[in-house]
Amino acid sequence: MARRDQTEMAVLGALSMQPMTAYALREAIREVLGHFWSESFGQIYPTLNALEKEGHVQRQEGPRARSSIFQLTDSGLTRLRDLLNEPIKAVPPRNGLLLRLFFGRQLGVRRCRELLEEAKADAERRLAEYDALTRTVSEEDRDSPDLPYTLMTISAGRHGAEAAVAWAEEALALLDTLPENGEPR
Repeated sequence: MARRDQTEMAVLGALSMQPMTAYALREAIREVLGHFWSESFGQIYPTLNALEKEGHVQRQEGPRARSSIFQLTDSGLTRLRDLLNEPIKAVPPRNGLLLRLFFGRQLGVRRCRELLEEAKADAERRLAEYDALTRTVSEEDRDSPDLPYTLMTISAGRHGAEAAVAWAEEALALLDTLPENGEPR
Protein backbone atom coordinates (compact mmCIF):
# COMPACT_ATOMS: atom_id res chain seq x y z
CA MET A 1 0.00 0.00 0.00
CA ALA A 2 1.45 3.34 -1.02
CA ARG A 3 2.20 6.03 1.57
CA ARG A 4 -0.49 8.30 0.09
CA ASP A 5 -3.09 5.53 0.42
CA GLN A 6 -2.22 5.08 4.10
CA THR A 7 -2.53 8.82 4.71
CA GLU A 8 -5.89 8.76 2.93
CA MET A 9 -6.97 5.88 5.16
CA ALA A 10 -6.05 7.83 8.31
CA VAL A 11 -7.81 10.99 7.13
CA LEU A 12 -10.93 9.24 5.84
CA GLY A 13 -11.06 7.01 8.92
CA ALA A 14 -10.91 9.97 11.29
CA LEU A 15 -13.65 11.75 9.32
CA SER A 16 -15.77 8.59 9.41
CA MET A 17 -16.04 9.06 13.15
CA GLN A 18 -17.24 12.67 12.88
CA PRO A 19 -16.98 15.74 10.64
CA MET A 20 -14.26 18.16 11.74
CA THR A 21 -12.08 21.06 10.76
CA ALA A 22 -8.65 20.44 9.24
CA TYR A 23 -7.05 21.50 12.51
CA ALA A 24 -9.26 19.17 14.56
CA LEU A 25 -8.48 16.38 12.09
CA ARG A 26 -4.76 16.98 12.51
CA GLU A 27 -5.11 16.92 16.30
CA ALA A 28 -7.28 13.78 16.24
CA ILE A 29 -4.68 11.95 14.17
CA ARG A 30 -1.93 13.11 16.52
CA GLU A 31 -3.74 12.51 19.81
CA VAL A 32 -5.93 9.51 19.06
CA LEU A 33 -4.20 7.58 16.30
CA GLY A 34 -0.82 8.73 17.57
CA HIS A 35 -0.75 5.84 20.04
CA PHE A 36 -0.21 3.43 17.15
CA TRP A 37 0.06 5.47 13.96
CA SER A 38 2.01 8.55 13.01
CA GLU A 39 1.20 10.80 10.12
CA SER A 40 3.17 13.76 8.88
CA PHE A 41 1.22 16.98 9.23
CA GLY A 42 2.68 17.97 5.88
CA GLN A 43 0.79 15.05 4.36
CA ILE A 44 -2.58 15.60 6.05
CA TYR A 45 -3.50 18.94 4.47
CA PRO A 46 -2.57 18.06 0.85
CA THR A 47 -4.34 14.71 1.24
CA LEU A 48 -7.45 16.42 2.58
CA ASN A 49 -7.44 18.82 -0.39
CA ALA A 50 -6.96 15.94 -2.87
CA LEU A 51 -9.79 13.99 -1.25
CA GLU A 52 -12.03 17.03 -1.61
CA LYS A 53 -11.15 17.35 -5.32
CA GLU A 54 -11.91 13.65 -5.79
CA GLY A 55 -15.28 14.07 -4.08
CA HIS A 56 -14.44 11.85 -1.10
CA VAL A 57 -14.86 14.68 1.41
CA GLN A 58 -17.05 17.74 1.34
CA ARG A 59 -16.16 21.11 2.83
CA GLN A 60 -18.71 23.28 4.59
CA GLU A 61 -17.46 26.83 5.04
CA GLY A 62 -17.36 27.99 8.62
CA PRO A 63 -17.93 31.50 9.95
CA ARG A 64 -14.18 32.26 10.01
CA ALA A 65 -11.27 31.51 7.72
CA ARG A 66 -9.82 28.07 8.38
CA SER A 67 -12.94 26.97 10.24
CA SER A 68 -14.33 24.92 7.38
CA ILE A 69 -15.71 21.58 8.44
CA PHE A 70 -14.88 18.51 6.38
CA GLN A 71 -17.34 15.66 6.12
CA LEU A 72 -17.01 12.21 4.58
CA THR A 73 -19.12 11.65 1.45
CA ASP A 74 -20.58 8.34 0.30
CA SER A 75 -17.72 7.92 -2.17
CA GLY A 76 -15.30 8.71 0.67
CA LEU A 77 -16.81 5.94 2.77
CA THR A 78 -16.48 3.56 -0.18
CA ARG A 79 -12.84 4.64 -0.68
CA LEU A 80 -12.13 4.13 3.03
CA ARG A 81 -13.61 0.62 2.96
CA ASP A 82 -11.58 -0.22 -0.16
CA LEU A 83 -8.40 0.98 1.52
CA LEU A 84 -9.17 -0.89 4.73
CA ASN A 85 -9.63 -4.10 2.74
CA GLU A 86 -6.26 -3.89 0.99
CA PRO A 87 -3.62 -6.31 2.26
CA ILE A 88 -1.39 -4.99 5.01
CA LYS A 89 2.12 -4.49 3.73
CA ALA A 90 4.79 -5.46 6.23
CA VAL A 91 7.31 -2.70 6.77
CA PRO A 92 10.80 -3.65 7.89
CA PRO A 93 11.25 -2.53 11.49
CA ARG A 94 13.68 0.24 12.41
CA ASN A 95 14.46 0.22 16.10
CA GLY A 96 17.32 2.42 17.24
CA LEU A 97 17.46 0.79 20.66
CA LEU A 98 17.86 -2.70 19.24
CA LEU A 99 20.46 -1.48 16.77
CA ARG A 100 22.51 -0.05 19.65
CA LEU A 101 22.09 -3.16 21.81
CA PHE A 102 23.12 -5.43 18.94
CA PHE A 103 26.42 -3.56 18.90
CA GLY A 104 26.38 -3.25 22.69
CA ARG A 105 29.89 -4.60 23.16
CA GLN A 106 31.12 -1.43 21.47
CA LEU A 107 28.76 0.72 23.53
CA GLY A 108 29.52 -0.85 26.91
CA VAL A 109 27.47 -2.50 29.61
CA ARG A 110 26.84 0.71 31.56
CA ARG A 111 25.39 2.57 28.56
CA CYS A 112 23.36 -0.47 27.49
CA ARG A 113 21.92 -0.62 31.00
CA GLU A 114 20.99 3.08 30.84
CA LEU A 115 19.25 2.58 27.50
CA LEU A 116 17.31 -0.41 28.81
CA GLU A 117 16.28 1.40 31.98
CA GLU A 118 15.06 4.33 29.85
CA ALA A 119 13.13 1.93 27.60
CA LYS A 120 11.57 0.23 30.62
CA ALA A 121 10.55 3.57 32.17
CA ASP A 122 9.08 4.67 28.84
CA ALA A 123 7.07 1.43 28.57
CA GLU A 124 5.81 1.84 32.14
CA ARG A 125 4.77 5.42 31.33
CA ARG A 126 2.91 4.15 28.24
CA LEU A 127 1.16 1.50 30.38
CA ALA A 128 -0.14 4.23 32.68
CA GLU A 129 -1.26 6.28 29.67
CA TYR A 130 -3.09 3.29 28.16
CA ASP A 131 -4.83 2.60 31.48
CA ALA A 132 -5.93 6.23 31.76
CA LEU A 133 -6.99 6.26 28.11
CA THR A 134 -9.05 3.09 28.62
CA ARG A 135 -10.89 4.69 31.55
CA THR A 136 -11.48 7.96 29.68
CA VAL A 137 -12.69 6.32 26.47
CA SER A 138 -14.88 3.85 28.35
CA GLU A 139 -16.59 6.71 30.19
CA GLU A 140 -16.82 9.28 27.39
CA ASP A 141 -17.64 6.92 24.52
CA ARG A 142 -19.64 4.24 26.33
CA ASP A 143 -22.51 4.57 23.84
CA SER A 144 -20.33 4.78 20.74
CA PRO A 145 -20.47 1.90 18.27
CA ASP A 146 -16.71 2.47 17.80
CA LEU A 147 -15.92 1.72 21.46
CA PRO A 148 -15.04 -1.99 21.06
CA TYR A 149 -12.68 -1.17 18.19
CA THR A 150 -11.06 1.67 20.09
CA LEU A 151 -10.57 -0.57 23.11
CA MET A 152 -8.97 -3.24 20.90
CA THR A 153 -6.33 -0.83 19.66
CA ILE A 154 -5.66 0.49 23.17
CA SER A 155 -5.35 -3.09 24.41
CA ALA A 156 -2.81 -3.88 21.69
CA GLY A 157 -0.73 -0.90 22.77
CA ARG A 158 -1.00 -1.94 26.40
CA HIS A 159 0.11 -5.50 25.63
CA GLY A 160 3.04 -4.13 23.63
CA ALA A 161 4.08 -1.94 26.55
CA GLU A 162 3.76 -4.86 28.99
CA ALA A 163 5.95 -6.95 26.70
CA ALA A 164 8.49 -4.12 26.49
CA VAL A 165 8.71 -3.97 30.30
CA ALA A 166 9.18 -7.75 30.55
CA TRP A 167 11.79 -7.74 27.79
CA ALA A 168 13.72 -4.85 29.38
CA GLU A 169 13.76 -6.68 32.72
CA GLU A 170 15.04 -9.85 31.02
CA ALA A 171 17.71 -7.90 29.11
CA LEU A 172 18.83 -6.10 32.28
CA ALA A 173 19.16 -9.48 34.03
CA LEU A 174 21.30 -10.69 31.13
CA LEU A 175 23.54 -7.63 31.48
CA ASP A 176 23.96 -8.55 35.16
CA THR A 177 25.85 -11.65 34.01
CA LEU A 178 28.46 -9.51 32.22
CA PRO A 179 31.38 -7.64 33.74
CA GLU A 180 31.64 -3.94 32.99
CA ASN A 181 33.86 -4.63 29.94
CA GLY A 182 30.98 -6.57 28.33
CA GLU A 183 32.62 -9.98 27.99
CA PRO A 184 30.62 -12.98 29.32
CA ARG A 185 31.59 -14.24 32.77
